[in-house]
Amino acid sequence: MAEKQISQGLKLALDLGPILAFFVGYLMLRDETVTLGGTEYSGFIVVTALFIPLLAFTTWLLYRLTGKLSKMQLVTLVLVVIFGGLTVWLNDERFFKMKPTMIYALFAAILGVGLLRGQSYLQLVMDEVLPMAREGWMILTRRVAMFFAGLAVLNEIVWRSLSTDAWVNFKTFGLTIGVFAFFMAQSKLFQTYGTGEEKK
Repeated sequence: MAEKQISQGLKLALDLGPILAFFVGYLMLRDETVTLGGTEYSGFIVVTALFIPLLAFTTWLLYRLTGKLSKMQLVTLVLVVIFGGLTVWLNDERFFKMKPTMIYALFAAILGVGLLRGQSYLQLVMDEVLPMAREGWMILTRRVAMFFAGLAVLNEIVWRSLSTDAWVNFKTFGLTIGVFAFFMAQSKLFQTYGTGEEKK
């Protein structure tokens, strides 16, 4: 399918919509218990079960509208299906809470392997939307790898030491704001190493 352009507002809604829906669903069901087949499931488990097909649908819709998905989106969907599925199947919320750790640790490891080989794997997937000189990509990749590794450690600390309410707030707002703030903080790097119109 040929790549097509959609509005940034729609893309943002498809990217963040499932996360916000999970947050709202959790607020509505966190004190509820649902019994299915003789097994009791907490509101967290129920919302997780609903989140998996919602994310799959929005990912599919994004592909239908744009004709393209990033490797990060595909890996995220696969890990959500795996860890979310284990959460529901085993009726254990810890698996879903570990999911961000696995995602960020995996991306940090992949970027780290590329750096050891003298390559920026980040450039391979983002070069079209963010043209930069190679030196800029290497600097950004090192920063992103360290940032993702830090997020993986932070997620482990939060879900293991704080309440489920605190973790849901951290996942919904803390991680999202953190990633946004990190890339905003790289604006000087983009200006210094940007090429062509991007530099302007």
